[in-house]
Amino acid sequence: MFDFSGKVVLVTGAASGLGLDCAAAFVEAGAQVMLTDVQVEPGLAAASRLGEKTAFLEHDVRDESRWQQVVKETVERFGGLNILVNAAGIAMYAGIEDTTLAQFRNIHAVNVEGVFLGCKNAIPAMRQSGGGSIINLSSTAGLRGVGKLTAYCSAKGAVRMLTKSVAVECAEKGDNIRCNSLHPSYTDTPMVQGLINLGGDPQLMRRRLEKVSPMNRLGEAREVSNAILFLASDQASFITGAEIPVDGGTTAR
Repeated sequence: MFDFSGKVVLVTGAASGLGLDCAAAFVEAGAQVMLTDVQVEPGLAAASRLGEKTAFLEHDVRDESRWQQVVKETVERFGGLNILVNAAGIAMYAGIEDTTLAQFRNIHAVNVEGVFLGCKNAIPAMRQSGGGSIINLSSTAGLRGVGKLTAYCSAKGAVRMLTKSVAVECAEKGDNIRCNSLHPSYTDTPMVQGLINLGGDPQLMRRRLEKVSPMNRLGEAREVSNAILFLASDQASFITGAEIPVDGGTTAR
């Protein structure tokens, strides 16, 4: 469906979950992909499985100097940078009274500062490559309030507006760089499985999460990856600054 032959993609949080599936989808579509994550062994194993068009770098997205090095090594390895997927993220299930300031700051450091640093450092490399596309993974929690997801909702809402600002700036400068945010609902990934297992009855918790969507099921990772590939492709050439829910109708209610 998509052809990314000759394109270079950088995916953060690519050792597992949506980041890994996204990286695999780009490889299947012909791209060269740099996977990054703080999880080194799973990341190296993933790159090995995905083949010679990939490589892996250890990467804490909170670290500005590491971002600079990751972008530099990606360009040196593959000859440029065309697409950035900011997929790295963490979540915490806690209400506002139970969330410490340190926890709140860490959620924002990974989920917001990581995206900010990614955009900041990728844009010059994309400009040198003739343009590109940035896809920032937010969440339906960045579009609607969810109780006991205080820090996560706040962070994902910030990603939404950061994306719009970057999109407008790049368009006004004529950089040929698009920037959009994707907003999945509960998707069957290790992070959501961890949330399910926090409940006293995992089967009951899973049924509750499935009912969040009018379609009465969790999303599948490839359904999110397909949306990412569309936004990265030339077929989405007039789409920038958009917020795209991939949520089985959750935000339509």
